[in-house]
Parts: sequence; C-alpha cells; structure tokens
Amino acid sequence: MQLASLAQVAALDFDTVIDVRSPSEFAEDHIPGAINLPVLDDEERARVGTIYKQVSPFDARKIGAALVAQNAARHLQGPLSGMSGGWRPLVYCWRGGQRSGSFATILRQVGWRAELVEGGYKTWRGLVVEALTQTPVSPFVVLDGNTGSAKTEILLEARRQGAQVLDLEGLANHRGSIFGAMPGGQPAQKGFEGRLAMELAVLDPARPVLVEAESSRIGNIMLPKGVWSALCAAPRLRIAASLPERAGYLARAYADIADDHSGLLALIDKLRPFQSAEVIERWQALARQGAHRELAEGLMALHYDPRYEKHRARHAQAEAMLPVESLAPEALENVAARVIAAAAAISR
Repeated sequence: MQLASLAQVAALDFDTVIDVRSPSEFAEDHIPGAINLPVLDDEERARVGTIYKQVSPFDARKIGAALVAQNAARHLQGPLSGMSGGWRPLVYCWRGGQRSGSFATILRQVGWRAELVEGGYKTWRGLVVEALTQTPVSPFVVLDGNTGSAKTEILLEARRQGAQVLDLEGLANHRGSIFGAMPGGQPAQKGFEGRLAMELAVLDPARPVLVEAESSRIGNIMLPKGVWSALCAAPRLRIAASLPERAGYLARAYADIADDHSGLLALIDKLRPFQSAEVIERWQALARQGAHRELAEGLMALHYDPRYEKHRARHAQAEAMLPVESLAPEALENVAARVIAAAAAISR
C-alpha cells in the first residue's frame, strides 16, 4: 500500500497497524495508532547489523531470519492469538523491506489479508516533513495572557464548544515552563512532529484556529519553523486577569507539583540564575509553609510577568484585550465563549 497523504493515513481502515521495528525505533516515532510487534528487538537488531558488517551479509540474513521466526511465533502465540480469520493488518518497518516483508508473509500464510506500507516508516516521515515545511499553515489566532491566565483550560473548553483548537502543550505533553513537566514525559521530537502534522492536516483553513501563545520551545520540544512563524505573525487575543485571580488558578492547576514539596523546592532552585538568593530563599520558605497562592503571586510578579512583557515587546502583532474578572472553574465556560466570539472578530 502506498501512503500518499496524511489525510489517507487518518482514514486508514485496517483492523490493526503493526510496526515491526525495534522498541527504540517505535518509541521515537510511529504511524498514529500503530502497535509495536518487533521482529527484532534493539539488542537483536544491533547484533545482526554487526554480523552484517564484520562477518558477511549471508550470515547476518541467516541469523536474522531465525530471530524473526522466533519473534513472529511469540507474537502469533501472544497478542495475535485471538484474531479471527477476517482480521486485516497493515505492516511496516523502516523501509518496507525484509523485516515487514517477512512478518507479512507469515501472516498471509496463516490466512490473514496482511498488506505492507510501501517505503515503510520513511514514507510516513516524508509526509510529515512535507506537511511541516511546505504546506501553508491554517490561520491562527493566538490566545495570549500572563502566566496563570488559564489559557490551556480555556482552549479546551473552546474546543468542547466547537472551536478549532491546536493544543501544542497537549501534543508536547508539557505545560511550557520550569514547572511544566507532566506525567509520562515528553514524546521524542519526531513523535511530536508526527502528532502535530496530523492535527494540522484535519484543520479547516476557512475557520480560525485558536492556539496558545508559546515560545519556540515547549520543554524539550522545538516548534517547526513554519508553525513558529505562523504563531509570530498571527493576531493575538490577550486574557487580562488580576494577579490574585491568576495566583488562585495556578494553586489549583499545579496542585500536583505543589504537593511534591521536595520537587517544588528543587524547581524553585532552578530559578537562581534569574533571581537573587534572597528572593529564592523567600519563595522556598513559602513552599515549605504550603503558602502556594502567595508563592504563585511572587513568582508571577517578579519572574514570569516581566519575562512575558519582554517577549511581547519583540513582536508587533495586533492584540485585542479580553478583560476577565474570574478564573474560577465555573467561569471558564463563559470565558471560552467570549474567546470564540473575539477570535472570529479579529480573524476577519
């Protein structure tokens, strides 16, 4: 099977997409929705490669074939044991060659209608790169606002209300600051790019796309140049909420971090290059006391708000202000509705 577009990938109707590459290859990136049934694990792949280079291609193929057969048998007796005769899988490896071809042959011998991805993972990766470097990005409206403005929650509520939303922090699994780490860690850069390309592929270019203001890096993830340029050029809608409201929101939203006292102290310590020792000690004292709202106010007033203003000064986009009196959970539905209306107005 030849993959010609990301839209085609999104519409795949196979029962299962199987990536037979090694676990580390799969972890870095894979076709969305694929499961990993490696025919060679990482150690086996390295071993076969060494034999290929240092002994002979024939010996490498012979040992590789034996390992593939052993692993295929394990998959047949394990995760594939309950598949019915009508099961239809799509199989791929790195280039669509020996690993996937061997496994697909075994599946076909069983009687399943297995198909191969022509060009393997490299075809998928080529579609992603093309989408992120050559395809025009849909029109963005950037939701801005100082730290604690509940931008992510407002965007998610706007999505529930029918708006087009691109959740970059969700795709990167990071909240975008020193305090932004999330359970499960971040995807690899290529994995993030694959997720992003699929999100962009299904957007309607005739409608505005709400996206949160970000720097060019979200945690360890770099935004592709085209997406970053579109963010920089887009009109902006700025949530204007008071410092106490934002502090209250942060205390709720980052309760998981606040409850990890030693971890919170360590994160505050990372701000030493930017703040005086006296300020760091005061913040750490507030953390030890559990005074999380007061800590949040101090972090925003002395660290995050000045950095936001400095960043904004480097950009000259049109910006509309949206005053928000409350960031309480029960108020965010109305705020999101106002954001949707404002975004439609400034994107005309």
